[in-house]
Parts: sequence; structure tokens; C-alpha cells
Amino acid sequence: MEHPLVRAIEAALGWSGASSLGNAFTRGHFADKTLCQRLLTPSRLLDLVMRRNLEPPQLRCFQGGVEMNPGDYLTTRFGRRGQRTRLADMNRLADLLDSGLTLVLDGLDMFDATLEVASRALQWWSREMVQVNAYLTTRATAGFPLHWDDHDVIVVQLLGEKTWDVRSFSRPAPMYRDAERNSTASEQPVWKGLLRAGDVMHIPRGYWHQATRVEHTGGMSLHVTFGFPKRTGVDWLTWLADQAREAEVFRRDLIRNGSEQERAAQERALADAAVDLLRSSPPAMFLADREGRQPPRRHTPALPADCCDEGAESVVCITEFEPAFVESGEDVIVVGGGRRLTFRKKARPALDRLLSGLPVNVAKLSVQTATDVRRLADLLVREGMCVGLTPELFSGYTALVMTEDC
Repeated sequence: MEHPLVRAIEAALGWSGASSLGNAFTRGHFADKTLCQRLLTPSRLLDLVMRRNLEPPQLRCFQGGVEMNPGDYLTTRFGRRGQRTRLADMNRLADLLDSGLTLVLDGLDMFDATLEVASRALQWWSREMVQVNAYLTTRATAGFPLHWDDHDVIVVQLLGEKTWDVRSFSRPAPMYRDAERNSTASEQPVWKGLLRAGDVMHIPRGYWHQATRVEHTGGMSLHVTFGFPKRTGVDWLTWLADQAREAEVFRRDLIRNGSEQERAAQERALADAAVDLLRSSPPAMFLADREGRQPPRRHTPALPADCCDEGAESVVCITEFEPAFVESGEDVIVVGGGRRLTFRKKARPALDRLLSGLPVNVAKLSVQTATDVRRLADLLVREGMCVGLTPELFSGYTALVMTEDC
């Protein structure tokens, strides 16, 4: 999927593809600063907060580097039948923002179309899942204390300025669930300085870092972080454990009270089967299986066929990873979004466009490819690999991505 954010990140960091993700700390700058405003603005962020039922840990507020009590910025609304709903108290938030506040909203890709599309483009590029978090800071105040993340991060400064302190790791390749704690911050400096609007920074997993505005008396800062939790050998072994269920030798009870010979025989059988499983199911197979099975995130469902005169005018592929094509004789097999669909090869040109990740006008593509694209599109929508393009979802493409097909 072609997306200007992906191209801008590569250009800013001097990368060619995602192979450098996680390797080393890197900084750069967007050539086109208008990209920042098209991604997210403070007013749009606050509008998202206002219109949704958000609570910690998705919505959090900090003052002086300390997380605030949710009761200081949330309010409880009761319906006429006593239903309870927790919402952000926008009047209270206004006062807090005026006095100095860091507002953190996690997972914007779940309910903002522009950031959903940007995240999907980054997922197709990196072949890893991506989550977007936003950080709005006003006045002179600190945010999080010095910490490390268990995933690689790309930081994009959208508005204003923020001071960063980045240090090296104190434990190689630390994990959230690990064999030992990683609580002693590194003293080895990597970079300390100011991020300004349009600046981009890549922080590898495990690097200690902190962002603050304590030296700024006015204005505000808005930045987003794109988190990439990459797969590890532990994830591969966990997947192997699930694959082991197919073999009877692994499903049998472990011998606890049998003879020494019986226990030894079972240990040899398990060890041999484990070696065979390791060799027959390498990490590359795990990664491919994960990409093919990952279901798409939530989208507006298609209405029942008998409720609509015709299908969607335009459709777009919404699989979390780029679908894979496998040619077999006169057929082409498409794998993605937890589905495996078989088509005739003559449908390949239309499928390439329908599954490109960009919006496609069905009628126009039918003329261009001389194919019954409506039938293909309806099938892909029914199987969950594509969705009809609603005005709300289309807004995520008009902000950053335009295509002549739509």
C-alpha cells in the first residue's frame, strides 16, 4: 500500500524498507510538514476524547510526571433508568490544560480513520502490528518518568516542541514478561535535545527515554508514537506449542508413576518429536501463518443483501497485513485476514487492485479489466477481506492518500 507517511518516515530516517526497524536510534525530519496537520491536530484529538466513553488505561492524564486520579478528569453520567457511563469532563480538562497537563490517549487507530489507515500502511510495510498513541502537553509540565518500552517506537512530533532524553538499554532485548526485572536505568546517553514539529525519531526496544516540557513556559506539544511489537523466538516457541497439539505423542499424559524404562521411552519419543517439529516448522513459517491468520479489526458490517439494491460503489482491502497470492495451475489462491480464497487466474488483475489497500471504484475497475468486479468485490466483502467504503472510512484516505480509482 502506497502511503505518504511510510515514504516520509523512510526519507526522514534514511531507510529503505523496514529492515532497519529496531536496529539503532535514528532521527530525521519530514520534508513536508503539512503531513503533521493531516495526521492529527489538538482539536481533533480532544474531539475524539469528547465523543467516546474513555477510561484509564486508554485515557490518562499526568501533571508533574505523576498520573492523576481519574476522578479529577472524568465524570459520571446517569441515564433516566440509572445507566452509568464514564466520560471525560471537558470543562475540567479545559482548566487542567490551561494550568499545564499531559493528556495521553492510547490506540487511536481503533477509532480514528486517518490513523487507522496510516497504521495499516505501516503494518503492510513492517509486517508487524502497529498501535498509535497520542501525547498532548500544555505549559511547562513533565510527562512519563524515565522508562523503556518492550517494542520499537517511531515518534512523530506534530506540533510544538518537546525535550527528550534517550539512553541505551540496560538489558539486551528486554521483554514485558521476562526472566528478570529491568528496573535500573542506563547511564549511557544516546541523544538529548529538542524535537520540533516535523521531526521523526526511532527508539529501539529497551532504550530508556523520557519526554518533558518543564523548560517551556507557554504553548503546547503534540506528538504521536507508532509502536511496533515485533515477534521474538519466544513467540515462535509459543506457536510451536500450539502446533504440537496435532501430534498424539504430545497430547498423551506425562508418565509420573510408571517404571524408569517407561519414563525414559516417553522422554525419547517427546524429544524426537520436538526436534522434528522444530525442523518442520521454522520461524519463517510461523511469521507467514501469523500474517495470514490475523483477522481484520472492527469495521462497519455490510448490510444484508436483501436490504440493499446493489453492493458498495467503492471497496477497500482492510486486512492487517498485505494479502499473499499463490498461483496453482489455472488458479490463484489469496491468503489474508484469516481467509484462504481460490480464484481463476484471469481474475488476478482485478484482485491486484481490489487488494491493493487503496480505495477502488467497482464500476470503473470493471471497465478497465473487462472483469465482473462486482461479483469479486461482493465476495471479498462477504469474506471480510474488504469492506464497502463508507464516508467515514473514506475520510482516512482523503486526508493522506488519493487514488484515481476512487
